[in-house]
Amino acid sequence: MDQGLKRKTLVIGHRNPDTDSICSAVCYAHLKSKVTGEEYIPARAGHVNGETRFVLDYFGVEEPQLEEDVRTQVRDIEIRKTKGVADNISLKRAWNIMQENNVVTIPAVREDGTLEGLITVGDITKTYMNIYDSSILSKANTQYSNIIETLEADLVIGRADAYFSKGKVLIAAANPDLMEFYIEPHDLVILGNRYESQLCAIEMGADCIIVCEGAGVSMTIKKIAQERGCTIIATTYDTYTAARLINQSMPISYFMTREHLITFNSDDYIDEIRDVMASKRHRDFPILDKDGRYLGMISRRNLLGAKGKRVILVDHNEKNQAVAGIENAEILEIIDHHRLGTIQTMSPVFFRNQPLGCTATIIYQMYQEAGVKVEKKIAGLLCSAIVSDTLLFRSPTCTPMDEMAARTLADIAGVDIEKYAMEMFGAGSNLKGKGDEEIFYQDFKRFTSGKIAIGVGQITSLNGEELEGIRPRIQNYMENARQANGLDMVFFMLTNILTESTDLICEGNGALQLASKAFHTETEDGEDEPAGPVVRLPGVVSRKKQLIPELMLAEQE
Repeated sequence: MDQGLKRKTLVIGHRNPDTDSICSAVCYAHLKSKVTGEEYIPARAGHVNGETRFVLDYFGVEEPQLEEDVRTQVRDIEIRKTKGVADNISLKRAWNIMQENNVVTIPAVREDGTLEGLITVGDITKTYMNIYDSSILSKANTQYSNIIETLEADLVIGRADAYFSKGKVLIAAANPDLMEFYIEPHDLVILGNRYESQLCAIEMGADCIIVCEGAGVSMTIKKIAQERGCTIIATTYDTYTAARLINQSMPISYFMTREHLITFNSDDYIDEIRDVMASKRHRDFPILDKDGRYLGMISRRNLLGAKGKRVILVDHNEKNQAVAGIENAEILEIIDHHRLGTIQTMSPVFFRNQPLGCTATIIYQMYQEAGVKVEKKIAGLLCSAIVSDTLLFRSPTCTPMDEMAARTLADIAGVDIEKYAMEMFGAGSNLKGKGDEEIFYQDFKRFTSGKIAIGVGQITSLNGEELEGIRPRIQNYMENARQANGLDMVFFMLTNILTESTDLICEGNGALQLASKAFHTETEDGEDEPAGPVVRLPGVVSRKKQLIPELMLAEQE
């Protein structure tokens, strides 16, 4: 099946994605698609910040699709593409479809693709065992075309698209004198080749007569039937067989289940639907898309071989930074430039981790290694990621390789790197109109050291006054953020790119003391800096290389 043979692979960065995370996902997905010919889709695990949106808009690239949870969904597994049918097909035709496709449930689907109802093998067998009403054919509003198809008959007089909607079904076994007592107007009469019986049925007001055993119908009978509006159908079956089969001509709409259907959406997670399926005795369940259109059927058996989403992680390798549900995914590759974290995989993966200032630098190297030409848009995205992560080469994480790659990519993209960087940083540090929560989580990551859980957010700006203006707002918000994330300590870096310095806001029991100890911020008399939520850190601009290692080291001492 297509869905199983051509599985898509998501290329995704960390939660609260930055420019490197987004651009690396886009560019690596593009590279993998070029090299393999398979489908690799860039994705993001969170909202795009102002700086990254500026980059994407500048180079005319769409935002990657949002994937907040990569647990296995119904659309990731093989579903049975049982074709939907119209609700007016006969029971016999429905039965034949079931036999041909080896299924026990058929969906009735409207012209617009939405689900009308379900007919099962059980529903069909009940029509044999439980129906004793001779008027059931008309109550089911059976179309003559269904009767003709079921009895493999020919239409002699009348219209195949008309309906048998009144009266009962009976066999004219008696002589015409007795027939007058039990044939009523609108009945459907099954009979043989006797002219008198055919004439009697028509004169008694029958809506339809079925002539059996291939018997001929005289011109006189045809003419009278035409005048009286009586439909004539001729079949080669005998009267017993015709009577036995005729109920199979009824439309499935009369017997199918329409209400309280248990359906699943293609976006539903299989670990959530498994319990529902186990609690019901149904064999099959319909799958619908987000607009309610029918897609296929699923059974418990389909869940047995369910495989997780195929995922490539970029710019992170720690579980607490990864998209939700990563433990259920099939991780194929990890491309990163951070410390080694806690991601566990079920099988060996391609893992590339280099001590560079940016993941995009690694991906640029991989383009060169694969011999794939770097297009203008791709060059712009990779260059922007490097400029962002290295703060235009000011960060201590920046290496000569990062700067060389960024300048080469800037030439390909046709941008003046210094001028472009100022525009990009300006867009990223434009905090006007943003709420406290949006600012706080714009670039936020979690870390653990021993038993202590720490969160660190960062805002970089060229405007010192802007940073001073948002400081009190962040200070007031941080305790809420600490509790909401279940953290012991929270730190927030207000980083001035021009002065290459950071004001570190500290929140949580022992947070200020830990920061003071890590960076040896003491007063002249040797005592700790007076109690206050901010530690000034000249020369500190990198969370990854300058802040986190020092905090971890101080916490372990």
